[in-house]
Amino acid sequence: MVSRDPGSRGVYAISVAAELVGMGQQNLRLYERAGLLEPGRTEGGTRRYSDNDIVILRRIAELLALGLNLSGIRLALALEAENTALRLELSRHSDGPDDAEPAPQP
Repeated sequence: MVSRDPGSRGVYAISVAAELVGMGQQNLRLYERAGLLEPGRTEGGTRRYSDNDIVILRRIAELLALGLNLSGIRLALALEAENTALRLELSRHSDGPDDAEPAPQP
C-alpha cells in the first residue's frame, strides 16, 4: 500500500537524518527501540527516515530539552498525535452542512 502523504516517504539514510536534527546515529537507534518513531526500511533492512520522522526527531529534541525522559516523550507524542486526530475529525464534522447557519426565512 502506498501512502498518500509525501512526508511519510523514507528518503534519508540514518547518517543524513542524524545530521539534519543534530543528533548522533546511536540516539536515533535508541529512539526507535524506545518506540518513539518507526523509520521505513529498504528491502535490505536499511533505515530510511522521512520528512515526518525528521519532524518527530526535532520534537523529541525539544521535549528532551524540557527535561522529559523517554517514557514522558512517548506519552507526549501519543497525546499530541491523538489531539491532532481529534482536531481533524472535529474540523471534518464542523465543515459539514449540518453546521451551516439556516438561511433567513422570507
